Amino acid sequence: MKKFLLVGNPNVGKSALFCRLTGINVITSNYPGTTVEFTKGYLILEGEKIELIDVPGTYTLEPTTPAEEVAVRMLKEGDTVINVVDATNLERNLNLTLQLIKRKVPMVVVLNMWDDTKHKGITINVEKLEKTLGVPVVPTCAVTGEGIKELYDRLASAKAGTVECEESERWGKIGEIVSEVQTLSHRHHTFWERLGDISIKPATGIPIALITAFLSFKIIRFIGEGLIGFVFEPVFEKLWAPLMMKLSSLLGSGFLKEILIGKLIEGKIDFVESMGLLTTGIFVPIAMVLPYVFSFYLVLSFLEDSGYLPRLGVLVDTFMHKIGLHGLAIIPMMLGLGCNVPGALATRVLETKRERFIAATLMAIAVPCMAQIAMIVGLIGKYGAHALALVFGTLFIVWVILGVFQNWLIKGDSPEIFVEIPPYRLPYFGALFKKVWMRIKWFIQDAVPFVMLGVLIVNIFYSLGVINFLGKIFAPFITGILGLPYEAVAALIIGFLRKDVAVGMLAPLGLTMKQLVIASVVLTMYFPCIATFTVLAKELGVRGMVKATLIMIVATFLVGAVMNLIL
Repeated sequence: MKKFLLVGNPNVGKSALFCRLTGINVITSNYPGTTVEFTKGYLILEGEKIELIDVPGTYTLEPTTPAEEVAVRMLKEGDTVINVVDATNLERNLNLTLQLIKRKVPMVVVLNMWDDTKHKGITINVEKLEKTLGVPVVPTCAVTGEGIKELYDRLASAKAGTVECEESERWGKIGEIVSEVQTLSHRHHTFWERLGDISIKPATGIPIALITAFLSFKIIRFIGEGLIGFVFEPVFEKLWAPLMMKLSSLLGSGFLKEILIGKLIEGKIDFVESMGLLTTGIFVPIAMVLPYVFSFYLVLSFLEDSGYLPRLGVLVDTFMHKIGLHGLAIIPMMLGLGCNVPGALATRVLETKRERFIAATLMAIAVPCMAQIAMIVGLIGKYGAHALALVFGTLFIVWVILGVFQNWLIKGDSPEIFVEIPPYRLPYFGALFKKVWMRIKWFIQDAVPFVMLGVLIVNIFYSLGVINFLGKIFAPFITGILGLPYEAVAALIIGFLRKDVAVGMLAPLGLTMKQLVIASVVLTMYFPCIATFTVLAKELGVRGMVKATLIMIVATFLVGAVMNLIL
């Protein structure tokens, strides 16, 4: 099967173009031997099935990052290159184009964001550029679909370019090409450009960031609570609960019923407190967590594709340097709010081992995933906003203090931020929903098995008396230092599998508001779930993971003890 590669700089619209050319059945996986992800799908060209691969974005074929190294290695495996170029920034993008042409690989050049050239007063002579480069050149707008049909029709005519220049003459040649094919005319700034400018100035950018965060979490909560209240809870209560009650009657009493159904609360199934494999084990990830995860990734994907996140990185850059990171480290933190695993993987955007260690440790300790946030809100929300503020305010303070401490303790410098800021634009919703679907599918495949495994282990441990035994051993720490009942040890054990399940296990213990706040903070901080732990071990190495673990344990008990004393 032939392989076509989408190759281009970051933020040129490759993903949107990929979605236009492929269907919904796409596959995301890691490149062999690395943690760098890529996406592939399929299209039919002249009756033949073609594999289309969205290669990680790269500025050059002289790699400086793991993602760029993978992009260069992938070029050796492809049959044809679709070089996606930002038509509004022709000079910078042609640097990669000429490097690709030098490799004599069959290719088509795509002038994407063609609609923006009109807004910016840019005119490009496409026919002249095509003749100069010696390869087919097609203007497109992936967001609206303009030019996609012409691109598809011309894929079969891909060919090696004819333009030649020495390495030392490349930028001179680029300037020559641009001067021949591009003309500029005067125009006034658009509203989106003005908004883009004020988004990165502290005086105006900070209020915009606060408003964006407020609206984002309002939307997340609105969509999440709506799905729970009007879709998932009615389905479970009206359809699933009667089936489980019938199964409970058939099983009678005994070990198997305890495992599958759990305990009946006042003769009925309580999907949160029953702790059965087929009740709590399914209800928690699907009905309580999935709606919030979906709404979070929907909002995050919109912020990504609209061009806001790079601006946020520039805005917080000065503050982030105080904790040993540059502004782009805000992206792993935000991804970690959805799930710590992609957050850990996203630390690869940082240049040095020191930065990656600080960012990964801070995220694992003080950034709860959306599944855990949903459970905390469900348990503590009844006590009001001040109770939630105690949890998340404490975690933010811990995040800042630990960052400053690591920056002081770990020797080294924080590099300056180098990031291209794309223009604000309305996302292509086909690509946005495909991105959300892939993230949701990954969550379901990862979360549901771990939740059910966690519930199963807890039930078995309770039946065998293991929880009571461990509770008595660790009682001096759990009750003396943290002020929690010894039964909370079960939640700490299961937290290694799934943090959200661990928080949910606090519900039947009848804890006070103070105990729920302390337990929620401790469960967030003390150790990452096993999926995150595995990824962090790969990203940081064994020694790095051991150091991070020690920091987590010491910080957890210190913060828990201080909260118990103060509250």
